[in-house]
Amino acid sequence: MFHGKTTLSKFLIEQLHGDKSAQDLSALLVDVAAAIKAISAMVSKGALGDYLGSLDTQNVQGETQKKLDVLTNDVVLRQCEWGGQLAGMVSEEMDAPFAIASTAPRDRSRGPYLLAFDPLDGSSNIDVNVAVGTIFSVTRNNGRKTPTAESFLQAGREQVAAGYAIYGPSTMLVLSVGRGTHGFTLDRETGNFVLTHPDLTIPADTGEFAINVSNERFWEAPVMRYVDECKAGRTGVRERDFNMRWIASLVAEVHRILMRGGVFLYPRDTKLPNRAGRLRLLYEASPMSMLIEQAGGLASTGRERIADVMPETIHQRTPVILGSRNEVERIERYHREFDAGEDQPFVSPLFNERSLYRPELI
Repeated sequence: MFHGKTTLSKFLIEQLHGDKSAQDLSALLVDVAAAIKAISAMVSKGALGDYLGSLDTQNVQGETQKKLDVLTNDVVLRQCEWGGQLAGMVSEEMDAPFAIASTAPRDRSRGPYLLAFDPLDGSSNIDVNVAVGTIFSVTRNNGRKTPTAESFLQAGREQVAAGYAIYGPSTMLVLSVGRGTHGFTLDRETGNFVLTHPDLTIPADTGEFAINVSNERFWEAPVMRYVDECKAGRTGVRERDFNMRWIASLVAEVHRILMRGGVFLYPRDTKLPNRAGRLRLLYEASPMSMLIEQAGGLASTGRERIADVMPETIHQRTPVILGSRNEVERIERYHREFDAGEDQPFVSPLFNERSLYRPELI
């Protein structure tokens, strides 16, 4: 379908051909891409631009804000508010939806789309020069009305576009408009995003999993069962070895999965019992679930498809388990068996029937 150096603009024209709202959506995504280019330049300067370090402020989640959290949030707002495609925006760094200026060239309160975004995912890594990113989600402004917080409370299946940028050795934009997941690399000489990874596909099987093991004592039994089986490797019930990864950046974790497969878990746990999960639904879990599903993978809370979760607040958190289809299905099965009281506890190979350390001999 795509020949030569397909730029983002050309790609959107071809992907959205025949869509009545294609012009507005294409223009919005081009504005998002422009914001990503500006953020990429800021991130690449690091200490040279005096962008590193933290502020004496916290976001709505009570997290200490990095300088770049605030600066990149402002970049997205300024780049996307004047195009005429948006009715409103929400962000991890803002308590409430962003009010579009009334002096904008169009009546922005009646724009066709809503934008939810995390301007700098993984910002705790920025001071140590590890990959960070930007995540975004586009939904329709139903009824073309003046948006409120409730206007953004749409299930992930309602997204019309989702994507992320990863700021690593190269800057990449990974995007879906509901017709597959595609990767673009920023050509710094021309300033264009060029299609380099069309039709990304996640292998159904994998030998990699990513989870923060420091939270192990807080996990639910089905997650403990799955991770213990992976760690047991070829001597355990899985009869093969697994590698474990953890970067503490959702964008970096998902990017690795899209490139070569794997499964990522940030599950429900008891560390903070009043929180359903760690990651935010609207601007982290939902957009990533669209990208993963469009690439042939699965995205789940362990008990429900993420795309079917109806948000109740704009900063709602959720458990996240996503990646290679067969592994996610296995983890979902473990949750069902646990909830039904049918789960089988993990038994270490040191204590199996052929071991000198059989439980009945101790």
